[in-house]
Amino acid sequence: MMTTSPIQLNDDRCWNAVCSRDVSLDGEFVYAVRTTGVFCRPSCPSRLSRRDNTEFFASTRAAIAAGYRACKRCRPTESTDHDRRARTIRDACAMIAAAEQTPIAKQLAADLGISASHLRREFKRFTGVTMREFAAGMRVKRLQTALSQGQPVADAIFEAGYGSSSRVYESANRLLGMTPAQYRDGGAGISISFTTATSSLGLILVAATERGICCVEFGENDESLVDSLSSRFPGARIERDESELKAWLAGITELIATPRAGLSLPLDIQGTAFQKRVWKALQSITAGSTVSYSEVAAQIGRPKAHRAVARACAANPLAVVIPCHRVLRSDGSLGGYRWGLERKKTLLAREQVEKSESD
Repeated sequence: MMTTSPIQLNDDRCWNAVCSRDVSLDGEFVYAVRTTGVFCRPSCPSRLSRRDNTEFFASTRAAIAAGYRACKRCRPTESTDHDRRARTIRDACAMIAAAEQTPIAKQLAADLGISASHLRREFKRFTGVTMREFAAGMRVKRLQTALSQGQPVADAIFEAGYGSSSRVYESANRLLGMTPAQYRDGGAGISISFTTATSSLGLILVAATERGICCVEFGENDESLVDSLSSRFPGARIERDESELKAWLAGITELIATPRAGLSLPLDIQGTAFQKRVWKALQSITAGSTVSYSEVAAQIGRPKAHRAVARACAANPLAVVIPCHRVLRSDGSLGGYRWGLERKKTLLAREQVEKSESD
């Protein structure tokens, strides 16, 4: 029986996992449906419940204590072979994260009691990236954490496990979106302009650096949208500037209302190498067309990484501009959408109407 969770519960992340039936998060949390009194694994094939009837628990024990009973279809209290393999990969991830240098696959596999080839295959299957790519991502996270804590740049680079500071500076924009010193100071010296407006799908915020659009988000009120933007770069100079962004905002609101109008804007987006590959693939999906998470995975050369593709879609920072709403489950159902399934449904419906009218 699952009793603890290695992740910090986040309702949006959990809901997206349930919508996409993300098997990779089985064992990390369960969701319960108030109207049925039943709790399930994220991957349960049962009919999707309404979000307002759903709550999430870090363990089966917590769900049972709250008065829920286990689903007889997905059997969340029973350990499965998938759970055991998932635990092995989580252990591998923890060992890589704790190591100063990337562990040799053969030694790591020996410590875990499996073969190196099996470890490489399972690691990529569960995480969507290779162990080397995962280790590189962890180094970036360690660098970001050290800089955010105000450590001197040279110390932060060394502690993160980089052998050369020059290599970090050469890749600073790709790794951090700014220089290490600027990141350490919470984006100090970076100017971000933003504006908000009412669109046909509700309130929208558009923000940009000198390099291009860095954020497009839907929200319920102006204050929460601005707070979210400010929390990303607490040291940045963030100013409302409707005149500078007027043309870009008009283009984005028109894109929301008339998807086939298309849009070409300079973008300044930061993410992992895998996320950027997914987001680039999404930009090639034309209005009125949809693809599955598996098809996107195949397009970027990672045919078994459909769960990682779903997570990259959920992390998309540019609503509509990067059209993650055009990605569905393999069975044709909607899957998840960080800005609400009703918005996703409306966008797809508009695009279908426009496509029919132009055919």
